[in-house]
Amino acid sequence: MEFYFKKASFVKSVADIKDAPLDRLKEVLFVGKSNVGKSSLINALTNNKKLAFTSSNPGHTRLLNYFLVEDSFYLVDCPGYGYSAKKGLDYEFYGKLVENYFNDNKYLKLIVFLLDSRHEPTSDDLDFYQFLLSYDYKFVICMTKCDKLNMSMKSKINKNLVNKLGNEILNKNIFLISKEDKKSIENLKNYINQCVKEGN
Repeated sequence: MEFYFKKASFVKSVADIKDAPLDRLKEVLFVGKSNVGKSSLINALTNNKKLAFTSSNPGHTRLLNYFLVEDSFYLVDCPGYGYSAKKGLDYEFYGKLVENYFNDNKYLKLIVFLLDSRHEPTSDDLDFYQFLLSYDYKFVICMTKCDKLNMSMKSKINKNLVNKLGNEILNKNIFLISKEDKKSIENLKNYINQCVKEGN
C-alpha cells in the first residue's frame, strides 16, 4: 500500500462556503495557526510538493482551498489563524469564513487540527480548540514538525498539550507527524480513508 494518496488535484479557492464545488463530496478540513504546516502536510499526503502552495511567511492562505482526492473526497486547506497583517479586518474575515463553513456542514467528516510539536499550544490554539469542542464534528490532533525534535522534546508533547488544553485532550487521537517520516504520513492517510468511508 502506498503511503500517500495516488491521485489529487486542485479544484478551486473560495471566500464563502456558498461557492464550494457543486459536486459536494465528503470533506477533510485542515486547520491550525499560520505557518504550522497545513499546506506541507497536504502535499506530503498526496506526494506532490507543488499541489498546495507553501510559504515561510505566515498568513499566506486566505481562502478555503479544495483539493479533489481519488475522485471521491476533498481535502480542504483552511486559512491559518493567529496572524494578521491587517489585524481586525482579517480576523473578522476569518471568523465569518470558518463559522459559515462549520454551520451544519453535512459533508465534513474529519477535522485535522494541526499544532506545532516544538511549542506549547498558544492562546489562539486554545480558542480554536474550544471552538471545535462546541461542535460534534470528529477531529484529530496532528503534531507537526516532529523531525525537528530530540527524544526529550518528544517526551514533553503530551505534557504541553495537557498544560494548555486540559487532560481531556488525551482522549483524542494524536498523530505525531513529519513530512520526512513516511510511516507517520501513511498512518494519517489511513485514518482519513477510514473516516471518509464510514457511512458509505
